[in-house]
Amino acid sequence: MARAPSKKASPKTKAPSPSEPGEDFALRSLQEAHEEQRRFDASVDQMLHFYEQMLLIRRFEERAGQLYGLGLIGGFCHLYIGQEAVAVGLQSALTEGLDSVITGYRDHGHMLAYGIDPKVIMAELTGRQAGISKGKGGSMHMFSTEHRFYGGHGIVGAQVPLGGGLALGHQYRGDGGLCLAYFGDGAANQGQVYETFNMASLWKLPIVFAIENNQYAMGTAVGRSSAETEFYRRGTAFRIPGMDVNGMDVLEVRQAAEIAFDYVREGNGPVLLELNTYRYRGHSMSDPAKYRTREEVQDIREHKDPIEGLKKQLIEAGKSEEELKDIDKRIRSTVSEAADFAENSPEPDASELYTDVLVENY
Repeated sequence: MARAPSKKASPKTKAPSPSEPGEDFALRSLQEAHEEQRRFDASVDQMLHFYEQMLLIRRFEERAGQLYGLGLIGGFCHLYIGQEAVAVGLQSALTEGLDSVITGYRDHGHMLAYGIDPKVIMAELTGRQAGISKGKGGSMHMFSTEHRFYGGHGIVGAQVPLGGGLALGHQYRGDGGLCLAYFGDGAANQGQVYETFNMASLWKLPIVFAIENNQYAMGTAVGRSSAETEFYRRGTAFRIPGMDVNGMDVLEVRQAAEIAFDYVREGNGPVLLELNTYRYRGHSMSDPAKYRTREEVQDIREHKDPIEGLKKQLIEAGKSEEELKDIDKRIRSTVSEAADFAENSPEPDASELYTDVLVENY
């Protein structure tokens, strides 16, 4: 049977899209802006504030590790030691009471950087009624709608699409806020992350995706698990500009936040930040971290530690060793008070098992 003559293909006309960036779109524009000025021009008072916040996270997490060893903290516990500059640098640039934050299960440091009371965080870690989630969330599931902090999520990468929803909420309300969604280098290989990238770019959602690349995910070096190890380029296919940031320098993180947040607030859509950082402890308290050498960890501690780096800069700016030691003493006292508060607080009543399970009363 003779084949019907084929119709001549007509050239496709691409319909204009409201989300189409156009000819002026430059994927590397933010990276270039970051390279022009890498570090935030902070005053001495601002540097002192950053120093205190990072030191609070460090001392708090060290104490949490001790309490875990004593059996006062159960379940999983993921410490933030080494990554302090990321949370402090980013969250210091947020607008309090407006912007929202969501993260994974390494969340204590983020809450402390937000200025949340160490007592209620430590009480949550130890499963007490006075905890910020009434002792029912523990280390991995902290939450505070009052501070617009939406977790603390145990499922790897699950916080990213939820962050997209928070950003959509900001856009729908027209409140000018943005969502800061943290996730790690391990979660960066989850499919739901890229579905969210696509939707966020398509709808120009006000969201900053912050990849905390601590090099090892749960225990596998990024070079062994990721085909593209330059994570800030992961948004290229979705026309999301990325920035490569030294996550061990709080002033560089803060400067990157200034650029990224301004871009998002102007209605340009999402930004992807890769914060290259390092965790000194294992993935969780149960991880002996045998996949790396002690020498590697020690080298980072000696040459790239975020707290020691800022301390050196403060001394160069005229602060004395004694002043900085006094700050450390005060913070140690604050952490001790938080630990004592947690240990002396009652556990939740058994009836709490049935509260906060459903939205409505039944």
